[in-house]
Amino acid sequence: MSALPTPVRQADRLYHDLLSPAEIREFRDRARKIAADVVAPSARRIADGDERVDGFPRDVFDGLASAGLFRVPFAAEVGGDGLAHPVTAIAVAIEELAYYSSSIAAVFDVHCILAGNALTHGTPAQQQQWLSQVTNGSVVGAFATTEPDASSDLSPHAVQTIAVQHGDAWILNGRKRWISNSPVAGLVVTLARTGDRLSMFVVDTSLPGVRVGEPDQKMGNRGQLTADVWFEDVELASDCLLGGQPGHGLRHALATLTLGRIGIAAAGVGMAQAAFDHAVAHLSTREAFGRKLATNQHWQFLMADRATEIENARNLYLKAALRRDAGEAFPEPEAAMAKQYRSRLAVDMARDAVQAFGGLGFARELGADGTPGPVEAIYRDSKIGEIYEGTNEILKWIIARDIFGKEITG
Repeated sequence: MSALPTPVRQADRLYHDLLSPAEIREFRDRARKIAADVVAPSARRIADGDERVDGFPRDVFDGLASAGLFRVPFAAEVGGDGLAHPVTAIAVAIEELAYYSSSIAAVFDVHCILAGNALTHGTPAQQQQWLSQVTNGSVVGAFATTEPDASSDLSPHAVQTIAVQHGDAWILNGRKRWISNSPVAGLVVTLARTGDRLSMFVVDTSLPGVRVGEPDQKMGNRGQLTADVWFEDVELASDCLLGGQPGHGLRHALATLTLGRIGIAAAGVGMAQAAFDHAVAHLSTREAFGRKLATNQHWQFLMADRATEIENARNLYLKAALRRDAGEAFPEPEAAMAKQYRSRLAVDMARDAVQAFGGLGFARELGADGTPGPVEAIYRDSKIGEIYEGTNEILKWIIARDIFGKEITG
């Protein structure tokens, strides 16, 4: 097998973190070590794996649980770490995970940011019952808002999953689509219509009437299993209504998805940084026409632009996360800016890295000697960031609304 140059963390030289509190700078070191020890050894297997239930990287999930990473965003009274800046910490953790595996970063995002954060809107009893299982990793969490005919539009008329009160219980019917983690999830926090408003329910996937489909076969993020989920006359106890009162589901969902955008922004920075580091190592050592590729002004200028963009993308997600930690439930426009800017950057940087490596950039593995393609998986994985948790077009509209006002943009 041919030896490729080992990438060096260029951010350690080029990025000077003047935004993060000391707690976060120390936590980044911890998260990086966990990612290197738990995720890196399995990253290639995950990126090239089959999207089957038995292909879910349970060993890595359990390793993150054992390392205590699922405790990061939660209060101490529900089994969390009780950090002063939990949102910023979890965003940093996602960047470090995504440096090695976008799939694992996405699994972590859904488990902790989406399902976990939604559960923080529950009653104290619901938090004690469910959040403790999220923080210790005894269940995998999922979060279900998207439907075959409802994704970006989560207005009550668009959502067709319906919960009807029946005595002291609720009867849930409907179908959700693209539900990450669902094939292996123990709980799914689900958005449903209750009358003319929306509510959220905590659904145990072992209940009668809950059916999870076969995992979708996707271009990338193969370790992040997604599937349709059907609810057929699922009887839910009254304490499964998140927060105990109906009608608050839309606000809970939007607040959670805003937080999710920060996580996706951080994941994009991690992927862009990984592709950048691989490209720098290659351009600095590969020779063509008797000189290093990095002596070409094209690559010098392009990588200068990408270094600047990675700097900006990291600052944006950190600023959005710090605003959320300061108490702003909807830290806009920074969250939307961070997500749409970083997701485009991740695709651009991954494409540039493929181009820099030439044929090896396009390969998963060389048949001659087993040399692994260093950036092909990043390219495959990066595209989904422009689509999920708010398409970039929707996010640009959100930013425009902050510029011009709702009365103009609608």
